Amino acid sequence: MRDMADIYRTIAYAPSKDADIKRENANIDGESSMGAMLKYGSEGAKAFALDEVMPEDLAKAHEEGWVHYHDLDFFTLTETCCQIDAKKLLAKGFYTGHGFIRPPSNVKTAANLVCIIIQSDQNDQHGGQSIPMLDYALAPYVHKSFVKNWRTECEEMLVYREGKDPEDAKHLAEQLSVKLDPRFGEAPKVITDRAMPSLSIVSQKQITERAEARTRDDVYQAMEALVHNLNTMQSRAGSQVPFSSVNYGTDTSPEGRLVSEMLMKATDAGLGEGETPIFPVQIFKIKDGVNYKPGDPNYDLFKLSIKVSAKRLYPNWESLDAPYNLQYYKAGDPDTEVATMGCRTRVMGNVWDPSRETTSGRGNLSFTTINLPRLGIEAHGDLDKFFANLDGMMELCLRELLFRLDIQKARRVRNYPFLMGEGVWMDSEKLGWDEPVGDILNHGTLSIGFIGLAECLTALIGRHHGEDAEARELGLRIVTHMRHWMDRRSRELRLNVTCLATPAEGLSGRFVAMDKKKYGEIKGVTDRDYYTNSFHVPVWYNISAAKKVDIEAPYHALCNAGHITYIELDGDAARNLEAMESLVRYMHDKGCGYFAISHPVDRDPVCGYVGVINGVCPRCGRREGEAISEEKLEAIRKKYKVR
Repeated sequence: MRDMADIYRTIAYAPSKDADIKRENANIDGESSMGAMLKYGSEGAKAFALDEVMPEDLAKAHEEGWVHYHDLDFFTLTETCCQIDAKKLLAKGFYTGHGFIRPPSNVKTAANLVCIIIQSDQNDQHGGQSIPMLDYALAPYVHKSFVKNWRTECEEMLVYREGKDPEDAKHLAEQLSVKLDPRFGEAPKVITDRAMPSLSIVSQKQITERAEARTRDDVYQAMEALVHNLNTMQSRAGSQVPFSSVNYGTDTSPEGRLVSEMLMKATDAGLGEGETPIFPVQIFKIKDGVNYKPGDPNYDLFKLSIKVSAKRLYPNWESLDAPYNLQYYKAGDPDTEVATMGCRTRVMGNVWDPSRETTSGRGNLSFTTINLPRLGIEAHGDLDKFFANLDGMMELCLRELLFRLDIQKARRVRNYPFLMGEGVWMDSEKLGWDEPVGDILNHGTLSIGFIGLAECLTALIGRHHGEDAEARELGLRIVTHMRHWMDRRSRELRLNVTCLATPAEGLSGRFVAMDKKKYGEIKGVTDRDYYTNSFHVPVWYNISAAKKVDIEAPYHALCNAGHITYIELDGDAARNLEAMESLVRYMHDKGCGYFAISHPVDRDPVCGYVGVINGVCPRCGRREGEAISEEKLEAIRKKYKVR
């Protein structure tokens, strides 16, 4: 085993800003006691995996910077992520290790249990957790809450207007709710059964309106609690909040629509002091005929997604109309709607079992990233040499992923008490507590990713794909070559080997530091402190938003393990919603799958203003460090209804 003293000294004493090792996972506070303790164990586990577990040539490839094995500390333990069918878990109840959680009877409890589900599954995996259809999952509990509220309002009506005894009124209200089967958003029904107590349409309408108002409040509070919980509750020994994502926007039922609406409104309101919530990462699913055009039943929710994202950065968007997503879509079956993790992981195709190309209960097993700029440097402009080396590197990555898969398959259900023990992963309910998980993992994906396509192209031909057509053509040729290679190996192995546009985080700095040391400073390649994420046009390159989308959109179809395109705005997006919407529509229409718009979000801690602050707060007029009078602050609070 290697000497760990230097690594431990870095964890103990170096600030995060100076230590990549403490910034590998953007969701772990490397400065906290529990975060640091996790890193001590993490670095020891990495050393064990490299020195004692994997073949020497695989370990060497990682250590020398040719490839990067993500979450190496969990190499012998678990998989990356999962799309969780919360609807199934809520309906049957579940164990968390300290007792059984029964099915919820209202939407507030259901939303809290969704947070517990995410937290519990996070402890069984090293990556993020996602709910692929939150609106569909919570809609039944909106109905339960509405029925309870309807009965309450009916009781009060019978007592105070009809003069009924309270106990009789309670019994009658229950009878009426069964007979009338009231539904949120539906008109009252006429009672034709003479044996039932009369309740006029007018009275029913009043009861329904009041019940709906109560239910709207209930759902808002449920979504507010969900957002607050997922930004505060801890997992993994208290070192981080769960990396959570939720997808929504396509349930057209009144109950499902209300979930989507209130989640966005709770997000718009911010956290307790008006802060923009980091979690859950929210993905609004766009589908023509459902929410994309005027007249679509959820069009108003699409418009709301633009407004909220312009202020709070979320939601992002997933286009179900992109051809590579649309091929799986079946109207009326939300499990055929492609969902994504906030980190961009995508799971849908299933070579192992083509009859089950669905979202829920599946995820990424492991992913490994290739250092494309180094292959470009090593080729010295020789494309034949580059592609030969790329093939060799993909073969090495696949060997590592298969080696890791064998270890994962030998793990037992009891090693994943929630993920497998509660039947979250597809087919895990068929296994006994002490059985190896084995081939059920084949429903997941083994992904080979890449970083620094832009720097690779510069190393090969002197220009990146933002600069000219030749580079664009070569960039697409490279990633198409990778995708075809992985598709062929998928068919040969009958496994889901997929191509990933890697989310880099700390990796972008690790690779370039190693390459700068190895090759020196190369203009346009190693002369910055980071490599560009995946297929993105470099962030420092001046390019219009439309052209950036034109260049990046074709890569979405190639990167079937996950992808994203960001547009960066430098102004206050909330002041120009038309421009924001036009960008979203442009990315959708150009065939992007998962996309987002980033823009500045400032907050004045005194008056609570959220938006762009260029030196002077637009709301209260103060500069940073200045005070304002209590009288003025009180007037602002009253006007804008802030604390």
